[in-house]
Amino acid sequence: MSKNNDIQNLAVIEYIKSLYNNKNFIPLHQPRFIGNEKKYLNECIDSTYVSSLGKFVDKFEKKIAKYTDSKYAIATNSGTSALHISLLLANVDQNCEVITQPITFVATCNAISYCFAKPIFIDVDRDTMGLSPSALKIFLEQNTTVKNAQCINNKTKRVIKACIPMHTYGHPCRIDEIKKICNKYNIFLIEDAAESVGSFYKNIHTGSFAKLGAMSFNGNKIITAGGGGCIVTNNKFLAKKAKHLTTTAKISHKWNFNHDMVGYNYRMPNLNAALLLAQLEKLNKYVINKRNLAKKYKFFFKNSDYIFFDELEDSKSNFWLNSIILKDKSHRDRFLRETNSNGVMTRPVWTLMNKLPMFKNAQCGNLKNSKWLQERIVNIPSSITI
Repeated sequence: MSKNNDIQNLAVIEYIKSLYNNKNFIPLHQPRFIGNEKKYLNECIDSTYVSSLGKFVDKFEKKIAKYTDSKYAIATNSGTSALHISLLLANVDQNCEVITQPITFVATCNAISYCFAKPIFIDVDRDTMGLSPSALKIFLEQNTTVKNAQCINNKTKRVIKACIPMHTYGHPCRIDEIKKICNKYNIFLIEDAAESVGSFYKNIHTGSFAKLGAMSFNGNKIITAGGGGCIVTNNKFLAKKAKHLTTTAKISHKWNFNHDMVGYNYRMPNLNAALLLAQLEKLNKYVINKRNLAKKYKFFFKNSDYIFFDELEDSKSNFWLNSIILKDKSHRDRFLRETNSNGVMTRPVWTLMNKLPMFKNAQCGNLKNSKWLQERIVNIPSSITI
């Protein structure tokens, strides 16, 4: 690496520290609690309803449904469980395959594995880091046959039942184009909107394009319950079944305990919902703050060798994690070493899913963009600034 790059790395470190009041350690993303969190938590504790029943769960579901312009929301204990239930609602099982992208957090693929299905990895677009509609179209045209309203993989003879694109780091992918392709091939579309709460594509909230959208409220997300997730949908039947499955499939009765199918203890506890409700009240403020932070980064990197990863023209990203593109893998690794050694937490893109041992035999399309991005992308501190 040249001396010029060393100087630029030092300048980046100094700039990031100045944004966060020159603290000795700058985390990648930490939660902010500046609203009614303590008030609502105390109310919840005083009520003694701290488990999966209570007013805060109901209030949160209504408010997140309204915010996303969805008819229904079902609160879950994690984004992973929201994905798992969504796949079950799509009737995904051991005889099925699910298309997703190799650039994603492992939870996406874990949920597929919980259903004993097989993932197929299709490339992403370089300008979104999300599933590429053109790559999806090419793969389906060359490798599948639609028969009896099912998309059959010509190679494995299995049914490609579902497709899970992800809005990576909060940046919306071209979900409308993906939806059209999935409709043509009778593939059930599920949006992984785990990272994109507060993000909009063509004025529609992410997670609301598909029949089902899964969100996460883990401790590192833009709003958090410590954990937690939810499913959003406009389909009454799917919403009702999602709530049933996430509450151990218990048949409602004043005193009897009866269950009519295998269910899951996936409901969000009232205690977490109390925290999350207060966070949701601040979401618009947080999105404005994070978009302003992104503008500062964009201006700072304007004349450097590093490219700031920006949103699409038709997108309004929450910029959950801000990313920069470096020249190549050696530059990326040097940048990671120098920033982390100097108290600035930075991280690369996740290891591509098809490179993990449990998914190494999965069918893949041409993953040239995913490989290119994986060697160059670095996430830089993105916490809400105070």
